[in-house]
Amino acid sequence: MSDENSALTAMAQKGGKAQAGDAKQYLTFMLAGEEYGVDILRVQEIKGWDTATRIPRTPSYVLGVINLRGAVVPVLGLRQRFGLDTVDFGPTTVVIVLRANGSRGERTVGIVVDAVSEVYNIDEANLLAPPDECHTLGSRFVKALATVEKKMVILLDVDLLVADDAVAADAVLEVAAA
Repeated sequence: MSDENSALTAMAQKGGKAQAGDAKQYLTFMLAGEEYGVDILRVQEIKGWDTATRIPRTPSYVLGVINLRGAVVPVLGLRQRFGLDTVDFGPTTVVIVLRANGSRGERTVGIVVDAVSEVYNIDEANLLAPPDECHTLGSRFVKALATVEKKMVILLDVDLLVADDAVAADAVLEVAAA
């Protein structure tokens, strides 16, 4: 599987579609049948799923930590983060390692997704704000929506997704609910 992961990482770093002038590139991935995307410049690498070391008293979506070339990297399950049904991990399940900016500076975090999809060039002028009816606690991570090849892609804000205050607030809610 490492050759496939290397190819995916290379695709992410180079861009999988034709280049465009002012377009920004997004790596897209599948999660519960929907296509999501993150800014390609935030992607450090893509690796196949392997076990993570679970840390006690963390929110349920924190699947644990992995050792990535000597660095301890937290791994978040996006299905759990978004309140979606969980499924067994399969051969297409990957960890997308991202660089995010938070109150403690830049940090590295992994997100577990069902499968990597494509790299798209999306013109910033074509980004749409989510409708007002979609503003819920879970949708705070949605940066924009874009139509690509006749399908809707949900673009995520990496910084908000892994923000310290969001993680802390979720931890408090989970402890209170227990």
